[in-house]
Amino acid sequence: MDDWCKQAGHGVRFEWGPVGAHRLGAEVACLVIVDVLSFTTSVTVAAEAGTRVYPSRWHDESAAAFARQVNAELAVGRRAATGASAWSLSPAALRGAPFTPRLVLPSPNGSAIASAAGDATVVAASLRNAAAVSRWLADKGYGSAERPVAVIASGERRPDGSLRPSLEDLLGAGAVIAGLKEQRCGGTLSPEAAAAAGAFLSTPDVGAAVTAGASGRELADGGFAEDVAIATELDRSDVVPVLSAGAFAAAG
Repeated sequence: MDDWCKQAGHGVRFEWGPVGAHRLGAEVACLVIVDVLSFTTSVTVAAEAGTRVYPSRWHDESAAAFARQVNAELAVGRRAATGASAWSLSPAALRGAPFTPRLVLPSPNGSAIASAAGDATVVAASLRNAAAVSRWLADKGYGSAERPVAVIASGERRPDGSLRPSLEDLLGAGAVIAGLKEQRCGGTLSPEAAAAAGAFLSTPDVGAAVTAGASGRELADGGFAEDVAIATELDRSDVVPVLSAGAFAAAG
């Protein structure tokens, strides 16, 4: 693959979706997943409670079998949560659900991106923990020319299955990248990464922008405004979920 596609030579890179993650996954030392509404926000909420979160690409019998294999609860769709199955992709539902030590969390985008990382370290970032993730990455030496990092905005899916770049994931990725720049991580930002950081830094009220954006309105109109409110708790969390042995858990 040509270097132009890899954003080669830069310590901090930025791409979109599972395809973008596959392009960069083998080229970097760390892959940061950003899916603000709601995979990585849900992961941070669960990790704050001490839950290990196992990503699963599909919400079907294979996910149920996987949950049985790892002795975990299986999260259901937002509208399918019940008293007997209280865990879902909704951050608000997870915050109110009983504690479980292990949770399988189906998410086509988030899980597909995680699987693209190869040997790279995988981190879950959101608006809630962007500053904490940036500090952790810098402390570990990621973002330098020797240990490049790729920040992947998950985006949403259009009805035809194509990628819809989303405002919330652009801003979440930009928040992580802006933090890395502030931490003086040692490597240069690719033009793509610099543009994402600029989008975050030039947005006067990130929470209001996400809430008024297409994805925020979609969730609010569907009765999940609380999910948007939790997802826009800017830098409220110091938890850095890192993928290890197949599950995300708070970094030590």
